[in-house]
Amino acid sequence: MNALDGIIEGVRAGLARRRSRVPECELRDLASGVRPVPDCAELLRGTDGLKVIAEVKRASPARGRLAAIEDPAELAAAYEAGGAAAVSVLTEELHFAGSLADLDAVRARVGVPLLRKDFVVDPYQVWEARVHGASLVLLIVAALEQPLLVDLVAQAAEIGLTPLVEVHDQAEARRALDAGAWVIGVNARDLKTLEMNKGAFAAIAPDIPENVVRIAASGVRGPRCAVEYAELGADAILVGEALVTSGHHREAVAALVAAGRSINGGRPDGPRFPRLPGSPGPAFP
Repeated sequence: MNALDGIIEGVRAGLARRRSRVPECELRDLASGVRPVPDCAELLRGTDGLKVIAEVKRASPARGRLAAIEDPAELAAAYEAGGAAAVSVLTEELHFAGSLADLDAVRARVGVPLLRKDFVVDPYQVWEARVHGASLVLLIVAALEQPLLVDLVAQAAEIGLTPLVEVHDQAEARRALDAGAWVIGVNARDLKTLEMNKGAFAAIAPDIPENVVRIAASGVRGPRCAVEYAELGADAILVGEALVTSGHHREAVAALVAAGRSINGGRPDGPRFPRLPGSPGPAFP
């Protein structure tokens, strides 16, 4: 069993418990009372500078415990004050120490769109994301068979969520596009092995059409990384570990935002997809 399979096993167990308490029909009724949210693609498109999705993240299987985060809403508010375009909230419990309660708390505090970041393997979880105030929902290609991926992308769009479809290689990017994704995140961390591939975005981005929003995730350590990803054509970056461990949350986000805006409105002159330099860049002070 690889790392991803182990995570999904736990996710399914938690899903079964929640479904037993709140049937899907009841969840759908609750969703009907949640106010509509706009599609987030244009908000994340980097036409006026690289956007930052800042993450509320206590732990990860690769790095272990990162930060206590006793008040996720306070952290999210600092992110918003620093200029984050959106906030990602981990809701997976066993390996990331997140919860839907975190999503509720953050939704009550900030006005920017929220991404429910979890391992979605069932339509029930998409309804949950809607009920708990998310505007975006993460769909991981590596965790889903193609028919289910297609259905979940369509379901998310139908009920007013923007699906952020995560890929790790060119084959997964093609599957995401075939499923109708219009926002694609390239994760530099292989969820099956937990190893990092710093060149993943540079390798995959040229295969993603210009009209699709491109998001770079994992391994962003500071402003230099933000500049490198902007030069590679990223519209946005998703940053967790570097922010929660920085000790200066608002300032850390603001530094990333400023770095992204320094690259000719987020887009470089010259070649559209230069190769990503080998250095990951400096950490936050």
